[in-house]
Amino acid sequence: MRQKKGTPVGRDTPLRSDAQRNRERILEVALAELTRSADAPLSAIAKKAGVGQGTFYRHFPHREALVLEVYRYEVQQVAETAAQLLLTRTPDRALREWMDRLAQYAMAKAGLADAMRKATARGTLAGLGHGPMTAAVTLLLDANEEAGTIRPGVTPDDFMLAIAGLWQIDPHSDWQARAGRLLDLVMDGLRAGAPGARAQRGGANRGS
Repeated sequence: MRQKKGTPVGRDTPLRSDAQRNRERILEVALAELTRSADAPLSAIAKKAGVGQGTFYRHFPHREALVLEVYRYEVQQVAETAAQLLLTRTPDRALREWMDRLAQYAMAKAGLADAMRKATARGTLAGLGHGPMTAAVTLLLDANEEAGTIRPGVTPDDFMLAIAGLWQIDPHSDWQARAGRLLDLVMDGLRAGAPGARAQRGGANRGS
């Protein structure tokens, strides 16, 4: 009789899936709401995400936990895009498209800046993003250096310094055009002196 009262085998698997979907939905709504207003009530975020207060607070017991996880979630999404792009694009095309995704992240981060300042009292944000971003940039740079599509010896720190201007762009301006121009300039600089470019020029000269 005790076995009849137990949870059937496999019953907990869909519950875990539901919990994961709830968590992701909360984070997506929170990103939009906190970007719009740093003081967005947690109750309003829970309501728009379609979850109850109990479910919400099980995942995020306070505002700081939510803001930090929104930041971490967005960083992880951007970082994972690098490997996905390399599966279907040439290395240089993957790098340039990833830069566009990074620009979207930068604008979202700018919108969240006020919420981050209000919710976090410790310098934890930089540490959260450093590892995944460095790994993504390293993956892209290594693929391009191996393909000869960028100049050799570019480090992740070099790259992040080169695109630092992204964080100076006003997210309420025509940021797509300004970011696109900046990133095209950075990409042109990375391509300058690429071994592949020299090889192509040499082949063309030999054939003439």
